[in-house]
Amino acid sequence: MKKQQNCIPMGDYFIPTIELTPVENKVLNKYGRICRAFLQEQKPMLFNDLVLTEKLFPYLYNIQEVAAKRVEIIMEELLKKDPPPNKKINAMAWVKHMNMLKATAEEIILRELLYEEAMI
Repeated sequence: MKKQQNCIPMGDYFIPTIELTPVENKVLNKYGRICRAFLQEQKPMLFNDLVLTEKLFPYLYNIQEVAAKRVEIIMEELLKKDPPPNKKINAMAWVKHMNMLKATAEEIILRELLYEEAMI
């Protein structure tokens, strides 16, 4: 038998050698994990394509970077439109207000980045 490139002989068979690409030391944050779960459940063909072409994690890292920047921008805009109560006087109302604004900003970016993009 003829020996093929990128294969090692194992008895009568040739086993292809698989080289893994180096993995980046980045960690998926909340938005990256949400995007991965959404793709896995709602868009399995796209998810499988991204996995097989090794583009899943760069795609998820890009989504999480864009999402983090958009949350900051949207939070600033929401704070200008709806300023929070005085933190020193009523801390619980301030926390409640800030949590509401953050939830609103997150819902906006999830709709912009995931759900609308997936419909295209």
